Formats: sequence, C-alpha cells, structure tokens
Amino acid sequence: MEALLSQQEVTEICVILPNRQAVTFKVIDCHASPERASAAVVKDAGDDPDITHGAKIVSTVSWRPTPEIEIGRGEGVGIITKAGLGLPIGSPAINPVPMKMIRAEVKAALGEQGETRGVEVKISVPGGEEMAKKTQNDRLGILGGVSILGTTGIVIPFSTAAYKISIVRAIDVALACGCETIVLTTGGQGEKFTMEILSSLPQEAFVQMGDFCGFSLKSCAQKGVKRVIIAGLVGKLSKIAMGVFQTHAAGSSVDLEFLGKFAKDAGASAVVLAEVKGANTARGFAEVMLKHQVPGVFDRICEEICKRASAHVKGALAVEAVITGFSGGQLGRAALER
Repeated sequence: MEALLSQQEVTEICVILPNRQAVTFKVIDCHASPERASAAVVKDAGDDPDITHGAKIVSTVSWRPTPEIEIGRGEGVGIITKAGLGLPIGSPAINPVPMKMIRAEVKAALGEQGETRGVEVKISVPGGEEMAKKTQNDRLGILGGVSILGTTGIVIPFSTAAYKISIVRAIDVALACGCETIVLTTGGQGEKFTMEILSSLPQEAFVQMGDFCGFSLKSCAQKGVKRVIIAGLVGKLSKIAMGVFQTHAAGSSVDLEFLGKFAKDAGASAVVLAEVKGANTARGFAEVMLKHQVPGVFDRICEEICKRASAHVKGALAVEAVITGFSGGQLGRAALER
C-alpha cells in the first residue's frame, strides 16, 4: 500500500501485530505504477514444519472506483468450498485474523494520506497450488492453493500447536458435512487401508490424528461427535492399548511383553510366545501372530484400545478400533458402545 501511495520502491515495512507489537519485514520484488503496486515478503516459519516455509507471499493493491477495501485471492491461495472452516463458502482461504490485519493496515495507510478511494488487495502465493497438494487442504474443502493462517502473527518455536489446529479443523469440517462417525487414523498409509475397509464413510470422516490420540479423542468429545473409530497399523495402536495417548516414538516405545500377554490370552503356545520375545518391533509381533494363525489376538488388542479410549473421555464417545495389515486389509476390530 505504501508503494502505491508514494509511487516509490519499498524495501521494508513495519506491521502492527494483533498483540500491538510492531515488527519490521524485508520487502522484495516491489513495483509501483499509478494504478497498481505489488510487493512480496518471504515467509519464515522458523522450525515449524510448515509447507509454505520460504514461500513468497505477494500482495497486489489497485485502486477501486468506490471507497471499499476488498480483499481477494490471487495465484496459489485456496478457495473455501466446504462448511466448518469458519469462513464463507466461496471466500478466499484467508483466516479472520490475517484478514483483519490486512484491512487495518490498508485503512491506516489510506487515512494517513487522506485518501478516499477504495482499494482492492489480492494475496498470492506463487506455487501455492503445488504446495497444497502436500497438505490436507483438498479434503478440508480448500481448493486451488494454500491457506493464509495465523492468530498472532508470531511463529511459535516448533510445538504441536499447528498440527493440533489442523486436527480440530478437520473435525469441524467432518461435522459440518454431517458425519456422525469420525475415523482417527495414525498416518497416511493406515488411513489409505482404513478407507478401503470403511469405504461406506465419506472422505471427510477421516482425520489424521498422527501421534495426538488423546487430544483428538477429547476434541471429538467436546464437539459432540457420537462415534470415533481409531484405526491404523499395529505399532501405534498397541501403544494406545497400553494407555499411551501421545504415541510419538521419542516419548514411548512398543512393549513386546505387553503384546505377548494378548498372544497368551489368545492361546498362543510356548513356542510362539518365545518367538514373540525375540521380535524387535510391533510388526515382528504381528508377523509371528500371522505365521502361526493365532486366533483373535488383534481383536483382543482392539478391545483394549476401546476400553482405554473410552476411559480417556469418561465414556463420552462410542469407540471402535481397527488394526490394518501392513499391505492393507483388516487384522482386528472391536467396538465399545457408550
């Protein structure tokens, strides 16, 4: 906006964040003409695992014949196509806080110059449509590019906040689409196999919870979800059966002795149990079970998952668990009603 008003190149700009903190950003690719100006900044996501880290965020402003400030999407910014995201369908995928910040900065700049003309602002992210293919945007109903997110304007050093926000958003979309059952999956591969098993459910019902099972269960309970299906490969799910609801490898490990108890209860012989002790991973345990065709062992693990998950939310949800095979298919399944 400053470049359009001054008709000069701008190399840095001071912006007021929502907490009233003033920060200065380096500006690149600044160009101005009497009717239009554009400039860009490079996004620095710190050590947050953001697909748009290093991307150019381009703002193009042009005069309007009427006094309104209009904010729209340019190349690489998505459009909202589903309810549940807190933005109107058909609007740019720019969250309310950045939208408010853009409007406030433009209004302040116009006011300082006594300018009464209106302005059209377009936000672009070159290459954003390709970046979005590496996200869950299409499933959430954000098509054509990435989202312009943010609530504070400040990147918090890598935490779980960004991932948790994506889980909550996915749950909101599922509910807005009328899903009464939500499938919480531990990752992309397990989700792919689970979608094949639960093919009658819509795509929106599937939410990748990653390592955040406890958070996801409580979020579902708080939002009034009726039924949750926890699904994935045996490694992560065996941890949940142990009562571990943050399943990252750095914080917990698969307990082969624990899994061996399920094998024993399912009638595994001493020879089989000895093989279990020699297994190094949950996959190794599963391969021993499948080789010896131990009946119902995976169903027993699923039963324990359901009990643990239900207790975690104090019985607020009907819970089901599905363990998938490593190449697809269902190894075990159980359910616990409210």
